[in-house]
Amino acid sequence: MKLYTILLCLVPLCLWSQKDLDKVLQKYNDESIPYIQVEELAQLLESNHNIKLLDTREASEYSISHIQKSIYAGYEDFDMTSIQNQLKKQDTIIVYCSIGVRSEHIGKQLQKAGYTYVFNLYGGIFEWVNNGLQVYDHLNQLTKKVHAYDRFWGRYLENGLKVY
Repeated sequence: MKLYTILLCLVPLCLWSQKDLDKVLQKYNDESIPYIQVEELAQLLESNHNIKLLDTREASEYSISHIQKSIYAGYEDFDMTSIQNQLKKQDTIIVYCSIGVRSEHIGKQLQKAGYTYVFNLYGGIFEWVNNGLQVYDHLNQLTKKVHAYDRFWGRYLENGLKVY
């Protein structure tokens, strides 16, 4: 009975959190870069699809944790020429950041440069970790730490150990 009561309390919180994320992404994004859901990306990576993952957060965030095999692209210091030798115009590219706002901006730059298969990870690395998926640190060691950017954006990170 206690478990049932706990689950009844948690379900609305999960739905509220998802709706809150929907609202914030609608506020800051124009969805010119189509979203890919965490579950879909996880399946594609598991089946060894040739996907290029670009982490569009800052170096300090990337060093704390990132999705395995992602390429650091940066945001403030993003430079197309620094990643062009790692990408082909026909590659499927998934951009991500903390929740998906900065990554949309970088995705637009990639599209302008002629990359045609660019997708934005819905909910970013926060949603990845919230779904129980693994992240790695600068030594490529599994970690539970996630750079939460700041306390405002960190509220969207429900799992993992928040680092500021």
